[in-house]
Amino acid sequence: MSTELINKALETASETKAISFGKDVNKETGPMFVELFPDSKVLVVADENTYAAVGDAVVSSLKEAGVEFADEPYVFPGTPTLYGGYENVEILREVIRPYENTVVVSLGAGTLNDIAKLASGELERPYINVCTAASVDGFAAFGASIAKDGFKITRSCPAPAGLVADVDTMVNAPKRLTATGYGDLIEKIPAGADWILSDELGIEKIDPYTWSLVQGPLRDSLSDPVAIANGGEEAITKLGEGQIMSGLAMQAYESSRPASGAGHQFSHVWEMEGHGLDWEPPLSHGFKVGVGTVASCAMWEVFLDMTADDFDVDKALAAVKSPEEVEANVRASLQEHMQEEAVKHSLGKRMEGDALVARIELLKEKWPTIQERCRQQLVTAQEAMDMLKGAGAPYHPEMIEIDWDRFRETHFKSQMIRPRYTILDILTDLGLLEEVVEKLFSPDGFWGQHKHPEA
Repeated sequence: MSTELINKALETASETKAISFGKDVNKETGPMFVELFPDSKVLVVADENTYAAVGDAVVSSLKEAGVEFADEPYVFPGTPTLYGGYENVEILREVIRPYENTVVVSLGAGTLNDIAKLASGELERPYINVCTAASVDGFAAFGASIAKDGFKITRSCPAPAGLVADVDTMVNAPKRLTATGYGDLIEKIPAGADWILSDELGIEKIDPYTWSLVQGPLRDSLSDPVAIANGGEEAITKLGEGQIMSGLAMQAYESSRPASGAGHQFSHVWEMEGHGLDWEPPLSHGFKVGVGTVASCAMWEVFLDMTADDFDVDKALAAVKSPEEVEANVRASLQEHMQEEAVKHSLGKRMEGDALVARIELLKEKWPTIQERCRQQLVTAQEAMDMLKGAGAPYHPEMIEIDWDRFRETHFKSQMIRPRYTILDILTDLGLLEEVVEKLFSPDGFWGQHKHPEA
C-alpha cells in the first residue's frame, strides 16, 4: 500500500489538514484531534451501525489523548438506516449548537458523514471524520450531497479537517457497502469523458491537477473487482485510496465536476424520486450510480461511432424547443418538487441560433480529437457491466427494481436536473438524444440485447 499520492494531495488541500490511512489507524483519532484542536472539546456523532463498528475504539483513543467530551456520543438510530435528508442536518445542527468550543468527530462514510459535514458547516465549525466503509468518495470531499424539499444537490460546506480511514474497518464492513463504493467510483470513467467533451468545447476547461487526483489512481483502484467482492485487503485498500483521492480532488476544485458526470445524474433522478428510500437497508447511492455508469458508457459508444457528417446544423436548429416548450416538458416529466430547479437548469443550458451553430461547428472541428481522447478514457458498456458484476454490484436496472419504461425515460430526465455539461447535453444540442436512446433500446441496440441481467 502506498500513501504517497494521498500525502502529496494533502499538501495542497484547502481544508483537510491531516489524514491517517492504513491498518489499525482508528487509534490515531485522539492524537489527530489534539494536534488539530488542542483547546477544543469533542462530540462524537454516529448511528447505531457505525458506532458498533468503530465507536469504542475511537472513544478510547480520544480519552487516552486527554480530549474533553462535551457530552456522551450522539447516536442516530441504525434501523431504518439513516437517510440523508436535510431534516437530519437540522436535528444534528441544533444538537451541536449549544456546545461551545466543540468539534464533531463523525463516524461514517456516506450519509452520516454528509449530515455531520453540513451541520458543522452551517455552524462554521470544523469537524473530523472517521470512515467506516469504502462505500463512497465523499468522506474527504468539499460539499455534502443532501436532499432538501425533495431536490438533491451537493451543498457547499467544508471538507473534514481530519480524516481517519482504517483499512481493517473497510475490509470488515458489510460487502454491500464495499460494492456500492465500487459503483460510485467506476462512474469517474465516463465522468472523465464528459469533462473532456466540455473541455474541448470550451465550456469548462479541465484542471490538470484535480484531473490527475481522480484519474491517476482510478484504473488501479478498479482493477480487481472480484478481489474487492471477496474482501481482499489489497484490492479494498486501493479502492479506499481512489475514493480519498477523488474526495480531495472535489475539495481542491470546490465542485464535484472532477468525479461526477451523466452516470451520477441517473442516480440523482432516482434518489429525488424516492426510489429505494423505503427499503431496508435503503437502496444505496453507488448501486444506482453503477447502473447509470453503464447507461452513460452505452450512450458514449453510439456517439463516438458517429462522424462529423452526422452533426447536422439544420436538424439541430429545427429540434430546438422554445423556452416555454422546455419548461412544459420539464414539468410534464418530473415530480413537482423537482421542477423549479430543473426548469432553471434546463433553460440555462438551452441553445439556439448562432450560438448553437457555433457549438456544432466547433464540435465538427474538434471531433477527431474528441474521439481519440474519449476512446482512450472510456470503457465499453459491456466492460462496465462486467466490472460491476465482478464487484458484486448491480449492473442492470432490473437489479435495482427500475422497470424498462422508467429506465428509458431517465435518459431524458437526467439531462434536465443539472447545469453540468455531459454526453446528455451534446446529444440534446444536436437534436439526437431521442434518436440515440431509441437506437440503444431497439432490438439490435445495447439495451435491446440486454433487456434482462446476464445469468
